[in-house]
Amino acid sequence: MNEHDYYMKLALSLAAEAGSCGEAPVGAVVVDSNGAVIGRGRNRREETRSATAHAEIEAIEEACEVLGDWRLSGCSLYVTLEPCPMCAGAVIMSRIDKLYYGARDEVTGSCGSVINIFMESYGQSTKVTGDILADECGAILTKFFKELRKTCQGDDSIVSQASRCQNQSGSFDRSL
Repeated sequence: MNEHDYYMKLALSLAAEAGSCGEAPVGAVVVDSNGAVIGRGRNRREETRSATAHAEIEAIEEACEVLGDWRLSGCSLYVTLEPCPMCAGAVIMSRIDKLYYGARDEVTGSCGSVINIFMESYGQSTKVTGDILADECGAILTKFFKELRKTCQGDDSIVSQASRCQNQSGSFDRSL
């Protein structure tokens, strides 16, 4: 197993933990330049009732605490789902050097699926690589939303939210 698959598998285990707690199954890890995992995160929006409780934010905050600095230069972030604009901004603002993501997100993805925030000039350059274990990352999300839809039959808000996403190569399907 190569290093990218290894770290993405760690993120996938956090995603599974999130899913088992009723959260959208997204997980993230921050890795320092020596290969040590210094930050872990998973979605906790439902648990905390906070719009900002995304896996990437949690992992970045823990990494900052471990290093004692907001600057994460030399670090890499592995996340199971293409970051949203908020999380992409946090990656840029924390000066993370490399971002690796799994499944594409056709609804809020900010690494090229909807917009590519990393193409803009912010004085920080982050190398972005997608499709790391994309099938596995997409499958855990598709399964979660399929089960959520079964559970929430008749709840139009869940169904309409779930049906916004189309199943495309390397992405996940919220509409099943």
